[in-house]
Amino acid sequence: MRVISGFLKGREIKGYDIEGTRPTMDRVKESVFGSIQNYIDESVCLDLFAGSGNLGIECISNGASICYFVDNNKIAINVINDNISKFDIKDKSVVIKDDYNNALNLFKEKGIKFDLIFLDPPYRFDYINNIVKYISKNGLLNDNGLIICEFENDIDKEVIGLRLLKEKKYGYKKVIIFKKD
Repeated sequence: MRVISGFLKGREIKGYDIEGTRPTMDRVKESVFGSIQNYIDESVCLDLFAGSGNLGIECISNGASICYFVDNNKIAINVINDNISKFDIKDKSVVIKDDYNNALNLFKEKGIKFDLIFLDPPYRFDYINNIVKYISKNGLLNDNGLIICEFENDIDKEVIGLRLLKEKKYGYKKVIIFKKD
């Protein structure tokens, strides 16, 4: 797994083999980042279910001002911290080891809003619909912000306050991008 663009382009990201995670394939990542490139510069990002931190690191490499990495897996958190340290991007990173619900509630309580939110939860759980609705209902997304969802099953495409911007299928995986207008 490598950073595909930006100032870290070509650098290897550790953590493709963390048990219980499913890294985003390079071709999917290239397509997604091609679609969102105009939204990244100076953005505040959230990589929820971060795994290795692959998506958040890609955002930082492309000009994001800060990325919050959230995962509940101790090994994933160690890998994220190792990657952040190796790439010398600690000043642009906040790593949180916690359950996604607790993290979202913390952001709500602290009034932290995001320009880009990456959701790639474990496929065996049906979290994604509730998370997207929670983000929209609780104002965690800035105006013109994006939620990028990677999933396997169906997802509710009509969410109050969000517009479907893009939908694409990659084998058994699907990616949907919502935009807050």
